[in-house]
Amino acid sequence: MNRARILVVDDELIMRESLAGWLQRDGHEVQTASSGEAALELIKETRFDILLVDIKMEGISGLEVLKAVKENDPDIAIVMITAYGSIQTAIEAIKNGAYDYLLKPFDPHELGVLIEKILENQAQARENLYLREQYKERTRFESLIGQSRVMQEVFELIQNVSSTNSTILITGETGTGKGLAAKAIHSHSPRCHGPFVIVNCGAIPEHLMESELFGYQKGAFTDAKSTKKGRLEMAHGGTLFLDEIGEISMRMQIDLLRILEDRVFYRVGGTQPMEADFRVIAATNRNLQEAIKEGAFREDLYYRLNVISFKMPSLSERKEDIPLMAEHFLRRFSQETNRQIDQISREAMDEMMLYEWPGNVRELENAIERSVVIAKKRKILPGDLPIFRPGEICISSDNTLEGVEKVHINRVLHENGWNISKAAKTLGIDRSTLYGKIKRYKIEKLLKTPITR
Repeated sequence: MNRARILVVDDELIMRESLAGWLQRDGHEVQTASSGEAALELIKETRFDILLVDIKMEGISGLEVLKAVKENDPDIAIVMITAYGSIQTAIEAIKNGAYDYLLKPFDPHELGVLIEKILENQAQARENLYLREQYKERTRFESLIGQSRVMQEVFELIQNVSSTNSTILITGETGTGKGLAAKAIHSHSPRCHGPFVIVNCGAIPEHLMESELFGYQKGAFTDAKSTKKGRLEMAHGGTLFLDEIGEISMRMQIDLLRILEDRVFYRVGGTQPMEADFRVIAATNRNLQEAIKEGAFREDLYYRLNVISFKMPSLSERKEDIPLMAEHFLRRFSQETNRQIDQISREAMDEMMLYEWPGNVRELENAIERSVVIAKKRKILPGDLPIFRPGEICISSDNTLEGVEKVHINRVLHENGWNISKAAKTLGIDRSTLYGKIKRYKIEKLLKTPITR
């Protein structure tokens, strides 16, 4: 049975003690209040999962407690306790947001079944809420693929760490599949039935990060029309994946460190401490040790995150996996686009094996998708691939990985008319990352002559 924090509100001592005793024997954490006034004061200090509230009490009635609680936190499940003669009032309470009602006298077994049902529904509601928020950001490919030695080592490591509850830091270049590795760890862990909640630290503006992580209370700011759960609360019972953790601001690093230490936080505009039970997996393409030296990342946060760490290999480190992944993406996109593209020509595969893939697996995936869409025959030919080959026009003599990446980004920007959203999608990166690379490489919209293959 799941453990819940429950508040029993009843002005009859015998009823309070009986309910508390039954619930505590089932393993729940229980507090009691002898009046509506006392209950509302307790709720200001502590967050409860479930309230059991007597309808008829002196002073503030059960219905008034229901309305006050629901206005501030609509997710708390409230069960009304009523005598036979007050059933109509109980029905009115359900219309106002009560979960159910119990008729005096009631069976302890009936109470236990109801509590368990409420907890199951709350867990499902958290999962559904996150799935709706996650839909637009979901990953394009479902699983890690690879038969190379380095990937077999990654698979073995994922298998070993999944059963633990330790914090994990995954490093590696952009597009190597760090998010997929995090999802695989979650899927093989004891928390697999809980939510997998993603926080893209590089894509959420700093001024919105606080409300995204912590949520906010109704009225906390002008647009806060209702109370909203944050990602920390959504991750309760599951895994919190902090992607691009190296991009988080210093101020948020301090807040995050505190949360990782005690798992307690406050919604924006809230005074009530919130608790959430989640495992943390973080990922970054930055060298955090260098960031620490530069004063851009806190050393104490790094050690808190770096309990277990591993690096996702770049595609250039496992080129023997390219044919396997290319065939996988070919089958997938042929089916999704309803195009009969059956194979990749030997010449096209040779060029893919020669190419360095600065965008890694994500770039390979996007290259195959584009090739499937534009291919004029039932096989992908070299001319269908959006990659540089010997003899192409090149706007740089810098043959380092950064130089090649700069040329590639410049070309993709040109081909997409400097439409940042389209260019980012082609490159397999998000808009903020692309803007960062444009700034880093000082790429300017100066090229007049079209680049041709």
